[in-house]
Amino acid sequence: VRHRAMVVQRKTRRPVQFEITETTRESVRAWLEHRGGGLNEYVFPSRLSAKAHLSTRQYARLLDQWVQAVGLIPGEYGTHSLRRTKVAMIYKRTGNIRAVQILLGHSKLDSTVRYLGVDVEDALALSEATDL
Repeated sequence: VRHRAMVVQRKTRRPVQFEITETTRESVRAWLEHRGGGLNEYVFPSRLSAKAHLSTRQYARLLDQWVQAVGLIPGEYGTHSLRRTKVAMIYKRTGNIRAVQILLGHSKLDSTVRYLGVDVEDALALSEATDL
C-alpha cells in the first residue's frame, strides 16, 4: 500500500494528492487480505457488482453506521466533514493557507479561505502569535 495516492476530482477534473497514514495502510492491507481478489479490482467493490466500486451514497450510509456505533450523532458527521477536518487542523497549527489550498485541490485561494471560514480574528491571532 503506497504512502501517497492521487485522485482526480470529479467536479474540477484536477488531480489531488494525499497521504495514506501508516494506520490506514495497515487497515487497507488487512482488508485486502480479508477480501482477496486481484490488483485489477476495486479496493472497495460495490455490494451489487464486483465490477463496480462502492458508491458515494453507500459510503455515506456506512459512515453514518460507524458514527452511530461509536456513540456519536450521525447528523454532526459526514463525508464532507471528514475531508475538511485534517486540512482545518493543518491550517490551525501552521496558518499555511497555501498548503491547505494545494491539499484540497482548490485553484483559487479565495475558495480555500471561504471553505475554511477564515476570518479577521484568525488573521489577527496568527499575527499576534508571530513576534518579530
